[in-house]
Amino acid sequence: MSRRCPKCKTVYAGEARFCPKDGSPLVDVGGSGGRPVSAPAPRTEVRKVAKSEGPSMSRAGQLTDQILDRRYQISRKLGEGGMAFVYEALDMSTGNVVAVKVLSPKLSKDASSVERLRREAGLAMRLEHPNACKILRLQETEDGLIYLVMPYLKGELLSDWEVKRGPIPPAEGVDILVQCCAGLHHAHHLNIVHRDLKPENIMMVKDEDGLDQAVVMDFGLAKENRAGPGVAKLTATGIILGTPEFMSPEQIRGKPLDARSDVYALGIVGFEMFTGKLPFQGRTPQEMMIARLRGKPTTVRAVLPDFPKKLEAVIMKSLETEPDKRYATALEFGKALLDAGDGVDKKRLKKLLK
Repeated sequence: MSRRCPKCKTVYAGEARFCPKDGSPLVDVGGSGGRPVSAPAPRTEVRKVAKSEGPSMSRAGQLTDQILDRRYQISRKLGEGGMAFVYEALDMSTGNVVAVKVLSPKLSKDASSVERLRREAGLAMRLEHPNACKILRLQETEDGLIYLVMPYLKGELLSDWEVKRGPIPPAEGVDILVQCCAGLHHAHHLNIVHRDLKPENIMMVKDEDGLDQAVVMDFGLAKENRAGPGVAKLTATGIILGTPEFMSPEQIRGKPLDARSDVYALGIVGFEMFTGKLPFQGRTPQEMMIARLRGKPTTVRAVLPDFPKKLEAVIMKSLETEPDKRYATALEFGKALLDAGDGVDKKRLKKLLK
């Protein structure tokens, strides 16, 4: 049996279901097929689940020193969460070091989540921006492990930066936020809304000039675009709907999301970066979400009295409860930050905001 990608027209043999290049569902064309017409390297396919019961949680979390799918030599585990396990691996077909994110089996069993992942991963494969981490492949092993392959970023999570350094100075923080705005704007132009922006999804690396470069990660992961009818749904295990501390009011309410929701989340990232605190308080994540719906955020200068007023105004506008009162785009937010920031390399950053 052969199947063809309706987008790139590549033909695959075997039981592939999705195109590894763009994530599109393959269509039957009959015959015995052959190697992908545009790929001289050995084929790595997305295959049908062989075992009806699916893979075990232990296998997904214990891949170190194994070869995944006869292609990725797993060297070490980088991290894990409720939704996925992340590994550093060597792509033996290219010699490149990559990051492999293996979805939790309990998430893989949810058909709607897998379909959403396929659709969004296909979009995230189109990302081409220094401040946005693209997805290289979406694959599935013979025993049903679904995984994403991404470039390996050697650096440090912004969340770890904050822990080690404490509150980030205004000029340095503006530089990071403007870079994030540039990466988000590129994604939004491709109709990708991140929906789970937080310091743990921003990697700080060094660019070719040795300067700090912020890269927004985890575009295309299986996340709902709305929180559902009740806040209680957010406590459900298995499917991540967003990180409660950074969710926009419209996401909490279960409304459709657009670029302004990511602007809100990035505003909270900025507030925490500058102050070491969150703009809304509560004993639980649920209480903090309710505070975002009913109350007003703490101002930056209430925490840091000497913080620049103009920059504070930019951050606070990004945290408006009503989306229409925020910056309409990440590009607009970035330009406002740049205009309010003193001591930043505006010439370098303006090149990103195009």
